[in-house]
Amino acid sequence: MALEELMQRLNAVSQCADEIMHQDIIPLYAADIQDQLKKQFAYLSGGRGGDGCPVITFPDYPAFSEIPEKEFQNVLTYLTSIPSLRDAGIGFILVIDRRQDKWTSVKASILRIAASFPGNLQLVLVLRPTGFFHRALSDIAFKFNKDEFKMKVPIIMLGSVSELQGYIDKTQLTEDLGGTLDYCHNRWLSRRTAIEGFAQKVKQTAQILQSFGTELAETELPNDVQSTSSLLAAHTEKKDKMKEDIRLAVEQGDDILGSITKPVTENPEYKLNQDQLDNQTTVERLLAQLHETETAFDEFWIKHQQKLEQCLRLRNFEQNFREVKAALDIVSERLSAFTDVGNSCSHVEHILKDLANFEEKSRETIAKARMLASEGDAFIQSNHYAVDSIIPKCGELHHLCDALATETERRRNLLNKSLELHGLLEKSMKWCDEGIYLLASQPVDKCQSQDGAESALQEIEKFLDTGVGNKIKELNKIYREYAHILSEDLKEHVQKVFQKQESMEEMFQKRQVSLKKLAAKQTRPVQPVAPRPEAFVKSPCTSPGLQREYVSNSESSALRRVNYRRGKSEMTELHQSRGGSTMDDEENLAVLRQHVINELIETERAYVEELLCVLEGYAAEMDNPLMAHLISPELQNKKDILFGNMEEIYHFHNRIFLRELENYVEYPELVGRCFLDQMEDFQIYEKYCQNKPRSESLWRQFSDSVFFQECQRKLDHKLSLDSYLLKPVQRITKYQLLLKEMLKYSKNCEGAEDLQEALTSILGILKAVNDSMHQIAITGYDGNLNELGKLLMQGSFNVWTDHKKGHSKVKDLARFKPMQRHLFLHEKAVLFCKKREENGEGYEKAPSYSYKHSLNMAAVGITENVKGDAKKFEIWYNAREEVYIIQAPTPEVKATWVNEIRKVLTSQLQACREASQHRTLEQTQSLPLPASSCTSPSRNHIRNIKKMEERKADLTSLEGYGTTVAPKYPEKGKASPTSPDKKAKRHEVVSDPTPFGLRGWAKTAHSLDASEENDGWSSAEDPLNSSDAEEEGGGGGGEMKLTPGKYTVVTDYEKGVSEEFAVKSGDLVQLIREGEDGLWYVKNLSTGREGWIPANNLLMLIGNSKSAQSLSSSESGTASSTLSTSSSCSDSCNASSTSFSDIKG
Repeated sequence: MALEELMQRLNAVSQCADEIMHQDIIPLYAADIQDQLKKQFAYLSGGRGGDGCPVITFPDYPAFSEIPEKEFQNVLTYLTSIPSLRDAGIGFILVIDRRQDKWTSVKASILRIAASFPGNLQLVLVLRPTGFFHRALSDIAFKFNKDEFKMKVPIIMLGSVSELQGYIDKTQLTEDLGGTLDYCHNRWLSRRTAIEGFAQKVKQTAQILQSFGTELAETELPNDVQSTSSLLAAHTEKKDKMKEDIRLAVEQGDDILGSITKPVTENPEYKLNQDQLDNQTTVERLLAQLHETETAFDEFWIKHQQKLEQCLRLRNFEQNFREVKAALDIVSERLSAFTDVGNSCSHVEHILKDLANFEEKSRETIAKARMLASEGDAFIQSNHYAVDSIIPKCGELHHLCDALATETERRRNLLNKSLELHGLLEKSMKWCDEGIYLLASQPVDKCQSQDGAESALQEIEKFLDTGVGNKIKELNKIYREYAHILSEDLKEHVQKVFQKQESMEEMFQKRQVSLKKLAAKQTRPVQPVAPRPEAFVKSPCTSPGLQREYVSNSESSALRRVNYRRGKSEMTELHQSRGGSTMDDEENLAVLRQHVINELIETERAYVEELLCVLEGYAAEMDNPLMAHLISPELQNKKDILFGNMEEIYHFHNRIFLRELENYVEYPELVGRCFLDQMEDFQIYEKYCQNKPRSESLWRQFSDSVFFQECQRKLDHKLSLDSYLLKPVQRITKYQLLLKEMLKYSKNCEGAEDLQEALTSILGILKAVNDSMHQIAITGYDGNLNELGKLLMQGSFNVWTDHKKGHSKVKDLARFKPMQRHLFLHEKAVLFCKKREENGEGYEKAPSYSYKHSLNMAAVGITENVKGDAKKFEIWYNAREEVYIIQAPTPEVKATWVNEIRKVLTSQLQACREASQHRTLEQTQSLPLPASSCTSPSRNHIRNIKKMEERKADLTSLEGYGTTVAPKYPEKGKASPTSPDKKAKRHEVVSDPTPFGLRGWAKTAHSLDASEENDGWSSAEDPLNSSDAEEEGGGGGGEMKLTPGKYTVVTDYEKGVSEEFAVKSGDLVQLIREGEDGLWYVKNLSTGREGWIPANNLLMLIGNSKSAQSLSSSESGTASSTLSTSSSCSDSCNASSTSFSDIKG
């Protein structure tokens, strides 16, 4: 129903209510004059005259004359408005009861009524006074004064009630007039008030509904779901209130109607008077109008509600459309990312699996889109008011869904074609590898015989027959058939595979030619020659001719194919056989190298896929709202702990390392460069391994979680998550095994040095990872471990203490009872910790280390050998005030630790020397050197001045020497870091911007240079730094004397007494015994070879430096080598011109 129609119908109801109550003529209500009506000086009893004229009775009312005119007019007006217009038009019969009054009052009453009566009069009946006098007077007076009553109707004077009944039937008269009409004024008044109130209620209801309808019609429809829903709820609430008001009004009307008809209900023989019948009719008409009002509003509301609901559905549709459209855009964007067609079968299968997973995840989004489009179509069919807005959106949804389905199918077809192509390529490559392996596996010595050659030919022919279904036949056909997926890289790959296939077939042809010659009847016997053992060491690269042919070969496949040069016709069969054997050995090595690189790349791809699987199948699902209900609150926000930096590791391998590895598939012997280029990035594994204990602890707490079980089920994994969290640890340890294998087969190839360096670097990373795992278990250290510099070594030792100060019993007890300590060697300090085993499982069972104390490396010295035990060495502090005797598990461990400590101290000395050189240069440029500033002997001072520039330009490298003696401690009386006021802080290690904490080195002028003149420093020469010197009183200077022991060679030496004995810089050698004629018997521990070397040459090898091996001149047989740098260096530098010879003196 339209608003206009509703307004018309409600206006009609309002007008009808006024008409029913005659309010359109006389707008007067009983409630307004209720007090006036209660006086009952006139009333409408409901009686009727003979022709149906309404009877108004004026009962005897003594104060009639005192009634105000306004009240009199209101009551008469109201009473005359009650009867219907038809009855009122006939005229009223007035019954004036003045039986108890006086004539004078009667006259006045009649005159007043005649003057004020508003309606038509039919007859006026007056009951005159009953007193004799007044009765007689009234008769006379009425006759003589009749003209004074100016009424248009006759006035009849009645003397009794019986006379009145002659004019009006007894049943139409009330009981006070001798009739039987049931009338109660109060009841009449309350009923009239109720009827008029009900009529007013009907009118107000119609007006309220009219206003509400206008409000509903004029309300603008909102543009969002929330506002539309709120508006619909508000309108519905108002509608319900309107309906409730109508229901109450109907109940009110029913109650009034019931009170009117109650007498009839109680007594069926009861007859309602005309007035009651009129009231009944009035109420019934008002109820009918009220029902009409309700019906009209209901019809309007249904249409309005339908429009609001359509608007709400439209807003929901629009909101869902925006969400689905955004989701479809994301799906489309992700689908567009599937541009890669793969670089191997496993890669393509992985992409296909990703595509299938993507399709599975996007299926719900597409289903929502199609469902929403169907919902929009339903709106269109139901003649929705916003059809013009819905149709284009439905069309767009259908188009996007169809486009996604089409594009997904296209991508799948492309990947299937790529899988087919890579399958062909891998079959061809596998066939080639098998063929090359066949060639490499045929024993050369057996092929020298006629039967052996024929057998080898049969193997080759049988293998070539298998190439029908495995090799690529027409390259152009491949290009045509797979043109739509052939990228430049893939096309190049196809070409390489085809070239590899051709090269392999060419190798087979050449082998067949060689074997056919050998299979032919031989005119003379030929001694077969097996390849020499060193054939695997000497590659063709050592022969210029072969190397030239090998490198210039255009085929750069996995085998680095070798084109054999056949000897000239005059070469003997023996030489041909030997040459072929060498080439076959190189082929074998090439095949083995190819197998290693293939394994490296394939396992790398599998590793990357496994990492991606874990990140997508577990880590990403922890952020998935749909899986949130499966994750316990304690596990939430713990993803970083559980997975560590696995995502960083994945991105490094997927984006960088795997791609770089694939570039070396044709050059496997050069793969060491790939590792070296990316070696810095491998440091990320240290962070992962350090987090592994926390990760495993968290896993053990929640391994039974429903979340992990659901993820494992979706991934179809047979192993649980913890097995995959171990993959990075397993992978980083796998590289060194593969590099060892590659190095084994590439000894004399171009990339052998890179392979060796890569292997060393990887092992260093593994060591650093292992060390860091121990370092993070240190507890009780107050400072920052990172300030101690790089962690170089860590291990468990037996430790004895032997300090100068302290109770003698404690000192003696310390010598016999070792402490179990775990040492951590940093660049700036060595930490002593106590190892504590923890209870638990897995990483929780790993030990912890309780920090005990530490020594600053700036004040540490070492004694390499301790009498009586080859596994012991000493670490002493502050001129042996504190001595720690360290017993290693094995001599090898001891040697490693001593060498590492030696490097730290040597690097400190080098930093000290550089600072001294810089300071000396500044002083020599600014001021001449005072003669009195040097207290050393004049010869040392003169030699210092002469050689200062030479020393400055030729500072000896300290890394390669055996043991280097640090600057000596200062003279007595000089300040030392271990003076009593500083001893309390001797264990403090703090960060220092000076190299390794050596402050004050720049203060020295000549002392370091003077010390360099002592070309043969030894532990015996330094009573302060040598444990043997202190214990045995050894001393004295002079030329360095060789004693048995281990030393590091500092220069190459290739000419020994034995032709096969040679040493190189960096080799560790052991002096075994001294022979005759100045020869020493020496064992090269690096190669295992032994031989004789002249003593003079040996001195050059290990003692030709100011920082050479410090050898003890002690005759007790203990070769004590000491090295020390101390924090007292800064004070010793203050004695700027004091040489070490002065200190010794």
